[in-house]
Amino acid sequence: METRGHLYSRNVRWRLSCILQWKLGFLILLTSVGDRVTGQIRYSIPEEMKKGSVIGSVAQDLGLDLQRLRAGRARIVSGENIQYTELKTDKGILVVNERIDREQLCGDVTPCSLSFEMILENPIELHRVTVEILDINDNAPFFPNTDIQFEMSESAMVGAKFPVESAVDPDVGVNALQNYILSLNNYFILKQHANPDGSKYAELVLQKPLDREEHPTLPLKVIAVDGGNPQRSGTVNIKVSVLDANDNAPVFNQSVYRAVVVENAPKGTYITTVNATDADSGSYGEIIFNFSKIKGSTVDMFSIDENTGVISVAGLIDFEKEKKYELRLEARDRGGLTGTSKVIIDVIDVNDNVPVINIMSFSNTISEDAPLGTTIAVINVKDADSEKNGQIKCAIDKTLPLKIQSSLTNYYNLVADQHFDRETTSEFDITIIATDSGSPPLSSSVTLQLRISDVNDNGPLFDKTSYSAYVKENNSPGMSITTVSARDSDWNQNARISYFLEDTQVSGNPVSSYVSINSETGLIHAVRSFDYEQIKQLVFTVKAQDGGSPPLSSNTTIKLNIQDQNDNPPQVLYPVQTGGSLVAEMVPRSADVGYLVTKVVAVDVDSGQNAWLSYKLQKATDRALFEVGLQNGEIRTIRQVTDKDAVKQRLTVIVEDNGQPSRSATVIVNVAVADSFPEVLSEFTDFTQDKEYNDNLTFYLVLALAVVSFLFITCLVVIISVKIYRWRQSRILYHSNLPVIPYYPPRYSDTLGTGTLQHVYNYEVCRTTDSRKSDMKYMQPMSQSLVSVDGAGLIHPRWKNSCQATVLRCQLCIESKECGCQHRFSIAVHGAGPVDGFTLKHLSLPLVVQAGLLIVSLNCLIPYRHNKRIRYRITLTGVWKLF
Repeated sequence: METRGHLYSRNVRWRLSCILQWKLGFLILLTSVGDRVTGQIRYSIPEEMKKGSVIGSVAQDLGLDLQRLRAGRARIVSGENIQYTELKTDKGILVVNERIDREQLCGDVTPCSLSFEMILENPIELHRVTVEILDINDNAPFFPNTDIQFEMSESAMVGAKFPVESAVDPDVGVNALQNYILSLNNYFILKQHANPDGSKYAELVLQKPLDREEHPTLPLKVIAVDGGNPQRSGTVNIKVSVLDANDNAPVFNQSVYRAVVVENAPKGTYITTVNATDADSGSYGEIIFNFSKIKGSTVDMFSIDENTGVISVAGLIDFEKEKKYELRLEARDRGGLTGTSKVIIDVIDVNDNVPVINIMSFSNTISEDAPLGTTIAVINVKDADSEKNGQIKCAIDKTLPLKIQSSLTNYYNLVADQHFDRETTSEFDITIIATDSGSPPLSSSVTLQLRISDVNDNGPLFDKTSYSAYVKENNSPGMSITTVSARDSDWNQNARISYFLEDTQVSGNPVSSYVSINSETGLIHAVRSFDYEQIKQLVFTVKAQDGGSPPLSSNTTIKLNIQDQNDNPPQVLYPVQTGGSLVAEMVPRSADVGYLVTKVVAVDVDSGQNAWLSYKLQKATDRALFEVGLQNGEIRTIRQVTDKDAVKQRLTVIVEDNGQPSRSATVIVNVAVADSFPEVLSEFTDFTQDKEYNDNLTFYLVLALAVVSFLFITCLVVIISVKIYRWRQSRILYHSNLPVIPYYPPRYSDTLGTGTLQHVYNYEVCRTTDSRKSDMKYMQPMSQSLVSVDGAGLIHPRWKNSCQATVLRCQLCIESKECGCQHRFSIAVHGAGPVDGFTLKHLSLPLVVQAGLLIVSLNCLIPYRHNKRIRYRITLTGVWKLF
């Protein structure tokens, strides 16, 4: 006999084999309605698959690409037990997410399947996926009790039947319980029977009379086996105790009892009564009733009175969980004989569940230009009741521009039924009501808030089709002129208006050179100062444009009228005013009263009363002789000309306009009172030039004189500064001890032996005998011969004893190569002179020292040693010279 652990090991091996051999089947059904796509797909998988195992390629089977799955945010949205599967959108596959136990999931129900919906957005697609869970033989049959005891009378008739407690196998189909096997014995055989639901039970049938004296107890074993591969089994031990004679077993009056019970019936509710009879008397005729086999939780649902056989409700009955119960009945007498029957209890559904509304997908914002039929929401409605109690209808307010349509079973789509206008209604509150068909009907509701997003379908509108504005000429640039305003019934960016000037030309210039507009406020400013005399009216177009895409715009016309100001004085056209020449009008001495001398002609470019001119005589040589017409500017005589009147007459006429304040111009009219031209000429030769001309000439003469004086003084200061600078520089050199830039004679060669010329020197020194301010004294050298010095610093023998007396005696110390230092001269002067401590940088320096020292004669060079250094004593003859 197989142990339970051994059976479990065989079960695991069979399960792995089954997983490798299972076949995947699917069915796809696609329908398209508007922008919705609905489909169904079905897969079959064995139970107990490992987590991560592939159920099927959803993308391939539905004809979707991976990009669509990711962009549409594909997901599993509803269904029972959706935790068992997971959608991998990156691979487009459906995988096992959790261990699936068919027996735990569905029990005895076949087929066992998981159903859920997969939704995609933009556009909305809804697909139903069904995964059927196939049974594998992962459970062995087992008996509720491992040991059973029977008490049988030794007088039991051959053929008497004793029902055996049924074995339980959670598997279904071929993997379920298939057969019972009785261990070998001489008294009983085993008969099997099938219930209407396909389950099997067994009875022990007595084949040989019992003899208590020979066998007081009989040990038996019953093995229950299933039909799986490999086969699994379970065993129960039966102990038969042989009693004294009990001739008759209890018999039920019906082989099958039927009853009904309403779901949610309270505990203790009567269901039915079963009856059985026993022909025996006494204790052998007393019958006890009980349930012989109750599956799962059924034991808690019903109870039976063991004496009366009354069956009543013991637990909470829910139609949605179990629609029918089948119970096996057993009647046993005191002698151990039993009779069996069964009762079938049907559960009557009541409308005790309200519809449940689930929003699978909802776009809370929709564009106002969305086409008809656009899906706004996908709704799933479920009712756990059955038949009419589970039939649901969904509805919304009919005044809304929406409608609700049924798609898949228990699925509804909320779609646009009319065109939206955000400017009319920008938001909708949508109440969805789901009502079942029960009696009384139950309903539930959910409210969605839908916002209408704006589309740029309205252009800006100006308050006026044209604007008129006025501005006075000579305005200041930047002055505000007027404001235009437009409105846009759209929202947000689509209603943000910007104002622009249309690119037009005004008098050959762009309009932007005259005016500008604030793009946000519509305030128009003047760019320049206007001149009425140049432009009297400015007509231009302003465009208002919103910020939509594409932008919409409208135009308005602005008429800007320039108002005249009295900004121009009168201009005298006649008589013409010339710079230096003299023009005179002749009046004969015979002129009568009212004689027209001349006419002053003037104009004013202003307009209106600003151009009305009046003429007045401001000054005159003889005011009693002439008058000027107020309106026409005519100069006439007001009396008879006499011989006493002067020949030269000077009239000053003022011309005024009528503006506020008024502007004026003056003109000088020279009048000659004479009968002949020569007389006029002689009188007018002494006329001076025009005063203004003389004033200008004087100004320029004074300016020229000032410039010449400034340049002279500047040059003088520069010359003096240069002289002082040069004098200061010479004083600085006089007191300086700085190194001197050496002068190298043409035949120079250094004493280090690196040169190519001969080691020959010719020195000259100029120096004053006492002070630098004295006269120069030149000393001739005692010998004109050259001195030759070798690279070791030794003097030629020829010059060792040739020293002679000199005016100046200097001691020259030379740093020898023996010490590894640079050669340096230290000059010690014996006698008068300001050159003490003078230092030269190079051995080959020709002793041209600062302040103009020049050696003119080298008399002797005597070497000697001092502190391991070679020193030279040199006798020089020379003079100081101040350059």
